[in-house]
Amino acid sequence: MNYVYILRCSDDTLYCGWTTDLKHRIAAHNAGTGAKYTKSRRPVELTYYEEYENRHDALSREWNIKHMTREEKLELIKR
Repeated sequence: MNYVYILRCSDDTLYCGWTTDLKHRIAAHNAGTGAKYTKSRRPVELTYYEEYENRHDALSREWNIKHMTREEKLELIKR
C-alpha cells in the first residue's frame, strides 16, 4: 500500500509526503531522519492520510496536495 500524508509540525506548519510504511515514516520524522523540513520542527503529528494501490497515484496526489493553499489543506484535514 502507498500512503500520502499530512503532518502538523511543532511550529504549526503542515508537511505533506508519501510512503509505503506510514508508521515507520512518522517515527523517522520524529527521530529527525524523515525530512530536512521536519527535522527542526519536531515533534510532528499525523493529521491526515490517504491510501493508494500504486506509487504513481500516491505521487500524483502528493503533488496535488503540495500545491494546495494552507486553507485548502486544513479543509482536507477536517473531513
